[in-house]
Amino acid sequence: MQSHSPTTPFGRRSLTLAHVASQIGASARPPEKVVHKWNIFHAICTARPRLGVSERSLSVLNALLTFHPETALTGEDDLIVFPSNDKLTLRAHGMPASTLRRHLAVLVDAGLIIRRDSPNGKRYARKGRA
Repeated sequence: MQSHSPTTPFGRRSLTLAHVASQIGASARPPEKVVHKWNIFHAICTARPRLGVSERSLSVLNALLTFHPETALTGEDDLIVFPSNDKLTLRAHGMPASTLRRHLAVLVDAGLIIRRDSPNGKRYARKGRA
């Protein structure tokens, strides 16, 4: 018998049933529901031991939340942010890129964020440093 581990189409990250279930759950959120992102973040910080995430992972989540322009999150809006690695590193207080990737993976595994690849597997358009 052959063992097979499914992966995402691009990036070859492993894909579990829990990841798929969290994506389905996120897409089924009620559109009329409105929550305050910092209240949710505070609740996640309080439940941190039960969620199995570290303080450093929560600092990455905090940095990601700062990229979303609205304070009130609704089910109608796309709750998508796509910061560059450089900008995310700066807002995570200079965390190295390898550590940042590890904590992003912890947040995905905990079901707190969903990571989506671009449709064609390539990076989105970049702006020059100038």
